[in-house]
Amino acid sequence: MNSTSSIFANVNNIPMLNGTNFKKWKEHVIIVLGCMDLDYALREDCPPDLMSASIAEQRFAMEKWERSNCMSLMIMKHSIPEAIRGAIPKETRAKTFLDQIANRFTANEKVKTNTILSKLVSMRYKSPFKISYNKQKEKWTLNELIAQCVQEEERLKQEKIESAHLASTSQGFGTSKKRKRDNKGKQTTFSRTSAKGAEETR
Repeated sequence: MNSTSSIFANVNNIPMLNGTNFKKWKEHVIIVLGCMDLDYALREDCPPDLMSASIAEQRFAMEKWERSNCMSLMIMKHSIPEAIRGAIPKETRAKTFLDQIANRFTANEKVKTNTILSKLVSMRYKSPFKISYNKQKEKWTLNELIAQCVQEEERLKQEKIESAHLASTSQGFGTSKKRKRDNKGKQTTFSRTSAKGAEETR
């Protein structure tokens, strides 16, 4: 039987659910519940209500399902921020609860995909992306297209950072050069004044 420390370690390995990591979160939940032998309620539907004539095997199945269901709900909710939990309808069955979360985040991912595709249509891609696009096969899968968009977006961000750094460096160089010119002018004036004073003394 798992010790308390190992249980907490397993639960803490589940990342907090946010708007971008649902797939990773779900994978961790299923792995942790499986390792703890608590995924029964996610794999099996709730057994029929027990009757007075129910046999021991049926009672055991119900007890196993109820324990799995209760622990699964608690573990999943533990890794979901309160703001997200409040937006999900209350549910007493772990399997249905997980399905509701999946439906909500699948819809969010579709919106994100449409946003990325809209960006692709509206943006004028250049250099590496354009060259890469022209060399690629005629048809891309949606995942390949999204990956290319993300890669191009990161490249454009990097270009902006480099451009800003170059502008800052150029500005600093211009200021330093101007100071040198100013100092040179001051030194020339000082030299001329000193020479003139020396001649008058003679």
